[in-house]
Amino acid sequence: MALLSNKQAFFKYDVILSFRGEDTGNGFISNLNGFLQGKKISTKLFEAIESSKISIIVFSKNYATSTGCLDELVEILECQKVFSVFYNVDPSELCNQKGKFGEALAKHEESFKYDTDKVRRWRATLNEVGNLSGWHYKNDLPQFSFIQEIFKGISRVKLNCSQVFVTKYPVGIDSCVEEISGCLDIESNDVCMLVIHGHPGISKTIIAKATFNFIAHHFEGSNFLENVRENSKTNDGVLQLQEILYDEILRGRNLKVHDDVDKLVQVENLLGKCNWFAFGSRIIITTREKKLLSTLQEDNHLFYYKVKELDERESHELFCYAKGLPLVLEIIGADLYDKDLQCWKSVLDKYKRFPNSDIQEVLKISYNWLDQIQQNIFLDITCLFKGFYKEVIVDILQSSYSYELSYDIEKLINKSLIVVTKDGKLLMHDLIQQMMRSLKYLIIRNVICEDLKSFPYGLRLLDWNEFPLLSLPSTFEPTKLVALNM
Repeated sequence: MALLSNKQAFFKYDVILSFRGEDTGNGFISNLNGFLQGKKISTKLFEAIESSKISIIVFSKNYATSTGCLDELVEILECQKVFSVFYNVDPSELCNQKGKFGEALAKHEESFKYDTDKVRRWRATLNEVGNLSGWHYKNDLPQFSFIQEIFKGISRVKLNCSQVFVTKYPVGIDSCVEEISGCLDIESNDVCMLVIHGHPGISKTIIAKATFNFIAHHFEGSNFLENVRENSKTNDGVLQLQEILYDEILRGRNLKVHDDVDKLVQVENLLGKCNWFAFGSRIIITTREKKLLSTLQEDNHLFYYKVKELDERESHELFCYAKGLPLVLEIIGADLYDKDLQCWKSVLDKYKRFPNSDIQEVLKISYNWLDQIQQNIFLDITCLFKGFYKEVIVDILQSSYSYELSYDIEKLINKSLIVVTKDGKLLMHDLIQQMMRSLKYLIIRNVICEDLKSFPYGLRLLDWNEFPLLSLPSTFEPTKLVALNM
């Protein structure tokens, strides 16, 4: 079963069927398909295979005579979990390639004598699936009860577990997911907690999401809580998170992922003690600070996984300036896209000025390339509208700026300074938000807001005529403020 391909961030289908139609007839396959509430796949077959959680392969007498079926089989074993149905066929015929299977492969070797690797792959794949457990069907068995048994077996895989979007171009995360899965020891009945820690922007969240997608089907309940640090700032936010979690805990064996934890109290409020959870549950936490959770070492079931930086020796000069952090690579790539050679040289000179400085200095270069209006719009979104729906933000800001803002918003998206979620909300990486919070001067005109969450940390000048609220945000610490005009 493959971990995560570049093409596969979500599963589009629960189950895909692979079969040789002339052997199984319409009755068996149509009845099995009916139990699974299946629909005909309209997309390309191999794309459908990559987008499916599991597959049911119905091996029949003449299955191996079809090169198409054999190609499907190779692809399926590379992509997903396999369930085998041996339809009037003994598994030993696949392992030993005897009978009809042996005859078919001998003919293929003659037909593909100039492509022996293809036939070798077919033989190896058939041998592999022949050794897997499966269901054996013979003509004298009641078809209905046999299909019921298949359905019960498939249902145990928890097809309804949700998937989270990982990233558009996953690179170098499969090995991390394998290592984390090994630490979690899914088959164990112990309740285990794993802490993923590392530098800001090093892909802790991406790795946690990929791990969640890979193992969630093993659990009765699963939940991925993003931005715990941000959502825990208010009592209402904590209560909402608790309601989500407690509903899931009641379902039995659980998988919980808490992303971006920065205080021990967040873990205590949301998770309590490990003995709250059913046997076999797994809890994953991402944080920048490993020491944050050191007081939780009350048993041997707490593990740590440090995300390492990308290998600089395998990177080009530009990637080395990014210090091996994927967020910076994304920002720099968006900046340099479609630029000429002279522009590339100019930007590289700027990056060279910060060989050992904070990552935010590199991010500020991208911000400084924006025009004044785009900088103001970006600041508005950062301080006022993070997590709002894009359409709502555009409507509010257009009334303030008095012109169409679609181009400017798209500019921010294309530069990877902000992202649009699947449900249409505007978000940004916390490093980028921190960069904006380090601003020293803030001048705002003609902006109406109902839910102001924060001001930049370190703010020295705040100029906001006709400030619309009765008080400043409770999280604002004006320790460096020297001028206030409201």
